[in-house]
Amino acid sequence: MIAWLTAFLDGPAETFGAVVRFWQRVTGSGLSAYRGDRGQFATLLPPDGDSYLRVQLTEAGEPGNHLDLHVADIGRAGDRAVELGATIGFREPGLIVAASPGGFPFCLVTHHGERFRSLPYGRPGSLVDQLCLDIPTERYDSEAVFWSELTGWPHRPGSRPEFGYLARPDELPLRILLQRTGDPADSPVRAHLDLACADREAEAARHQELGAERLADGPHWITLADPAGRRYCVTARNPVTGRLSRRA
Repeated sequence: MIAWLTAFLDGPAETFGAVVRFWQRVTGSGLSAYRGDRGQFATLLPPDGDSYLRVQLTEAGEPGNHLDLHVADIGRAGDRAVELGATIGFREPGLIVAASPGGFPFCLVTHHGERFRSLPYGRPGSLVDQLCLDIPTERYDSEAVFWSELTGWPHRPGSRPEFGYLARPDELPLRILLQRTGDPADSPVRAHLDLACADREAEAARHQELGAERLADGPHWITLADPAGRRYCVTARNPVTGRLSRRA
């Protein structure tokens, strides 16, 4: 059983400080003390609710995201992930580092009692509430089965043909959206964060003032890049319910 979810913002040293400050301002969060043997981890502390966003300093590679799944029984969850096709990269007490069949990095971690979701931040309000898995079309079906079976959440069709989602329990902080992309079939599965907001134009403008770059407009979303070039979207969804806005 998945008891909680945490999304990570992973990135190299040259843009790490700017990224941390940017996402603090976007979400209205404080910041924990840095931890880890290199001081590479920190938690964004939301104005209310339990934390579900963290940052990780990486030694190399492009900025990206990974997902932590909080579980009661690490060993059992790890065995199940392997049965479903995951690759295990590292194990220690309380942590398993793995990759999905499509190559998306995730971790299984011990649950420490997190259970309160955050409210939307600011007025009219926005909330990071979704992790979207960007999946080459040829890999979509197998990746969708993997995540549905691992979490125990049914896969449902989305609002557009390229989307699907996992019907997660309402008390969890992040919805998992799955998107078919035009990437080559051998490309790894990647991810980006989505914010639900009451007014996506106003929200995008706020982000641009904080240092984001506006990249593209979609039917119900605006794609931006944070100071490291990491793509994410502000979407026309109710930040309380997560449902698509009727005005979209």
